[in-house]
Amino acid sequence: MKQKGEQPTVKIIPLGGLHEIGKNTCIFEYENEIILLDAGVGFPTDEMHGVNIVLPDMTYLRKNSHKITGMIVTHGHEDHIGGIPYHLKQFDIPVIYGPRLAMALLQDKLEEAGVREQTTLKSVRPREIVRIGKSFFAEFIRNTHSIADSFSVAIHTPLGVIIHTGDFKIDHTPVDGEHFDLQKLAEHGEKGVLCLLSDSTNAEVPGHTPSESSVYPNLDRIFATAEGRLMVTTFASSVHRLKIVLDLALKHEKKVAVVGRSMLNTIAHARNLGYIKCPDDLFESIKAVNHLPDDQVLILTTGSQGEPLAAMTRISKGEHHQLKIRSGDTVVFSANPIPGNTISVVNTIDRLMMQGAKVIYGRDQGIHVSGHGAQEDHKLMLALTKPKFFVPVHGEHRMLVKHAAMAQGMGIPEENIVVINNGDVVELSEDSIGIVDQVPSGIELVDRSGVVQPSVMKERQQLAEDGVITVAAAVNWEGQQIGKPEIHLRGVVHKVERSLFLELISRTIDKTLHERWQAFVSNATDDQIEVDWAGLRGEIEKSLQRLARRELQSSPLVVCLLPTPEQPPTKSSYRRRRSTASIAF
Repeated sequence: MKQKGEQPTVKIIPLGGLHEIGKNTCIFEYENEIILLDAGVGFPTDEMHGVNIVLPDMTYLRKNSHKITGMIVTHGHEDHIGGIPYHLKQFDIPVIYGPRLAMALLQDKLEEAGVREQTTLKSVRPREIVRIGKSFFAEFIRNTHSIADSFSVAIHTPLGVIIHTGDFKIDHTPVDGEHFDLQKLAEHGEKGVLCLLSDSTNAEVPGHTPSESSVYPNLDRIFATAEGRLMVTTFASSVHRLKIVLDLALKHEKKVAVVGRSMLNTIAHARNLGYIKCPDDLFESIKAVNHLPDDQVLILTTGSQGEPLAAMTRISKGEHHQLKIRSGDTVVFSANPIPGNTISVVNTIDRLMMQGAKVIYGRDQGIHVSGHGAQEDHKLMLALTKPKFFVPVHGEHRMLVKHAAMAQGMGIPEENIVVINNGDVVELSEDSIGIVDQVPSGIELVDRSGVVQPSVMKERQQLAEDGVITVAAAVNWEGQQIGKPEIHLRGVVHKVERSLFLELISRTIDKTLHERWQAFVSNATDDQIEVDWAGLRGEIEKSLQRLARRELQSSPLVVCLLPTPEQPPTKSSYRRRRSTASIAF
């Protein structure tokens, strides 16, 4: 509780989306209430072996789950809604408000994850205002982005209005005819905006981001001149791009086979909601289009980012069971690689070309435009909203710094601008803004089995980089090896002769047993001894790890198997045998 006379504050706590691209998640907290804005996933790096998605550390929300009154979703991209099914397995979110398309996509995810009953989904319309808890009202303002049905949000708090832009660009000729509601932003600017949190993704790019409609004539030209079958890959969630491609398929009298579950789901929901309009007979199965003349075929696939399991990646590797590249096929990458995916995309393009495909890709082709505003778009957002305080969000550090400098150049005082990190607690009052604390803000890694613990990831990295040594050693109750250990090396480069290295391993085990055995033998309450076999196994593994670092100059994963002898001796017989036992080196 606040002390008498203490000024009330709103806390803004980003858990993801800062100094990175992805896992956008933000908390707004007032007194004893929390609302969430988006909860996305991030993209695994090459070092995250086997990881499918990256989530923000949600420790703070798990500890404060009793305060959560609801959630706001700005749009349906994975980096804004993909984490919600995982979070609902850890804590309840009473209600989630968001655009119709995002709610349709989210419903599928929740049903697949078995958590559909954990929350209530409510679709909202432009300019609709909803109450969340006692302290917050959320007003949804239509914006333009690379996905249909996208919103900025004006959050009405007891201290004033906070505007979060969500992802945006200012597109004056939107594909779906739904224009950015700049008038509503300007109205809030005239009344007074306490704080603006704004998308910084293209803060380094001068000028305006081109309209999504600008790709139409360039794709039209490719459709008209393509030889062989035409394959197009783009982001599965880019509804406007999918609409353009399907419109061109109708124009050029091509039948469309859609490959990739996420793209099939997006097109189905977009058609149901009216964002894509096309006849049912435009679509054919993969099996059917394989029997059509090449110039009548359009294959629309996922995999524009070189994702390992996506359709285009599998096609490029010859691993797709229904589609193979034919010499003369035209493949169009209508997307630019996101940071970290460039190598995967380039490798996919190379493999396609090696099989005889003509691949059209790159920024100079005019077949992709960003969904994020550039500098002039950012300036217009600042000019319309005229915020008292400013926080750049959604971008890497250099983008946030550039955006902050831009806001300062437009008249916002430096002391009213904060550049923050994930986990920073920003305290906002009517008169001040500042960072006052830090909450856990790391990452949680998830593969197909569940959460990947840091220790497991470290083992995977060791396996990938230095291989594994497995040792099965039989030890009796006197702390002596019974015969030679069974040793296997996998992925290990050994600089010494293999037989010598195996002998060194055996001698190291003998030495460890001789020197450390007594430390793991303890007294029991009856007439039998007790041995900490798990501790002994760990001690042997440490000794072998030191041996590997010394002899191999690498750090392979070491796994020691130490079966327990069946019958422990009595204390008296154990003492007699130990007194006469000797170990030779």
